[in-house]
Amino acid sequence: MENIEEVYKKHANLIKNYIFFITQNKDLAEEIMQDTFVVAIDQIDKFRGDSEISTWLCSIAKKILYKKTRKNNLNNTISIEEIELADKKEVEEECITNDNKLKLYETLQKLDANTREVMYLRLTGDLTFKEIGKILKKSENWARVTFFRGKQKLKEEKLI
Repeated sequence: MENIEEVYKKHANLIKNYIFFITQNKDLAEEIMQDTFVVAIDQIDKFRGDSEISTWLCSIAKKILYKKTRKNNLNNTISIEEIELADKKEVEEECITNDNKLKLYETLQKLDANTREVMYLRLTGDLTFKEIGKILKKSENWARVTFFRGKQKLKEEKLI
């Protein structure tokens, strides 16, 4: 396993972007990202290696967010203008040009929360369907079908 500094450098932006996508709050995303690594350092002995470390970190971040949300009753809306789509080599992502990003985010905003989250994790988080299923406490097949349906919605909007 990599040392914690390497893990931090490799995954900090993924965690921060993931939480920002959900909350639209940069400060909260930064705070939760930091809290995630504090918990990860404290509980590293509990990481069994059943999944990628990024999946485990996203799960920790999501739990921290839900605790803070319940505690502070935060607004969980998403600002699509501030989210940047990471470049991917898969065909469906290559078809999206810079001019279409805003329209893509607007369309993603119209999707239900689960589909939006699956789409984001797949497109920007570079996670497998199995990892997405684990993060969202669903099956790999559920994540695959949800992503497929989200892609269909994007096709209807002629984005891919």
